Amino acid sequence: MPCLIYQMGSLMHQDVRASDGAEANAHLRSGPPAVVANSRILRFSFPRDRLIGDSQVRIDMAHIGVLEIETADGLVGTGFFQDLFHPLPDEAELQRQFDAQVFEGVRGQPVAAPLNRISRPRGGNNRPVSFGFSEALDQALWDIHAQSLALPLWRLLGGSEPKVRTYASGLDFHLSDRHFVEFFRTVRELGYEAFKIKVGHPDVRWDLNRLNLLREATGPDVLVMIDANEAWTPKEAIRRLAMFREAGHPIYWVEDPCLRDDFEGLRQVGEAAAFTHLNTGEYLDLSGKRRLIAARAVDILNVHGRISDVLKAGWLAGEHGIAMSLGNTAMELGVHLAAALPECRWLEYSFHNTAFLLEEPVRIEGGWAYAPDRPGHGLKISDMARREFRTPASGDVVPRSRVPAPPVPLSLSSAAAE
Repeated sequence: MPCLIYQMGSLMHQDVRASDGAEANAHLRSGPPAVVANSRILRFSFPRDRLIGDSQVRIDMAHIGVLEIETADGLVGTGFFQDLFHPLPDEAELQRQFDAQVFEGVRGQPVAAPLNRISRPRGGNNRPVSFGFSEALDQALWDIHAQSLALPLWRLLGGSEPKVRTYASGLDFHLSDRHFVEFFRTVRELGYEAFKIKVGHPDVRWDLNRLNLLREATGPDVLVMIDANEAWTPKEAIRRLAMFREAGHPIYWVEDPCLRDDFEGLRQVGEAAAFTHLNTGEYLDLSGKRRLIAARAVDILNVHGRISDVLKAGWLAGEHGIAMSLGNTAMELGVHLAAALPECRWLEYSFHNTAFLLEEPVRIEGGWAYAPDRPGHGLKISDMARREFRTPASGDVVPRSRVPAPPVPLSLSSAAAE
């Protein structure tokens, strides 16, 4: 990705020259580069404020891991990982696994080295790392790299504007109709103008009812996205999209209508439903995204995951003139990427009740997200969270009564589909 590197380099020089010289230089490090020295893992487990999910899965607990990487000169970078469905092991076991699988490969190295390394694992070495450690490490190293240059991450990645448009995503498949309407009506009152709902029920009438309820909750003059989470065949997707249109529901995009690697089927959906946009790609690795784009089976490339991989996907999308959207990311960290990628149009926001763990969360209001202007990605676990909400042992869970109020203050903890 030479062009990205050149852009980031020129931005860094422009930043230092354009800033108040003494103040800017005071924050810049001198001497040798930051070197990875220590790691630390924290564990948090607590009930979610509402039952979330889609046509395939349902989730009612948050099982979150936090990785902190420390350099020899005291900089600390933070990364996040999670298990959507099962409790994480205790902190000691997580630390042991991280040290064995990942940390020995980066200990003692300059922070930027793993970020720039090009590798091509083969055979048995081509396997995923446990618990999402790889993504968390990538986040932590980018955090330190940006801190060492006294830059917010979005500026380091080439962004010029921290303000990103968001759409409200309910992860709402398992909510009752009543709670569904309450949720989206409340969100509309907060200033959102674009909404994504879950579809893919075996009965098309259920999907149509949800679209009707969304209109009741938000009014007609909004953008509507739908996400089937691979519930349909290509033919069924084409049939349902036509039915939604005939029923008076314009759909801005349909997300993952059929299987992720059915590139021919996705292309058929896109061609037959030219009245909407085909948003897909989130389930694919970087190689899969490349094949998806080559097959002309995507209108809006959906990305999240490792910062380094999202940047490469952004380069691919830019080369082919394809728009992008940023899906859900831990603690809304993806706002930095959304602010930096020129092809990115939207950031997903699902109102997770997780920001209470942070010293200062991403500011999101009125349908816009604002990338933090602090050095690094600016998302650190607070001392209060360490004292009050940390759950070091595998059986530890914060009681629901102690979990702070969510971004949308609804009583949805027991809400299930009727």
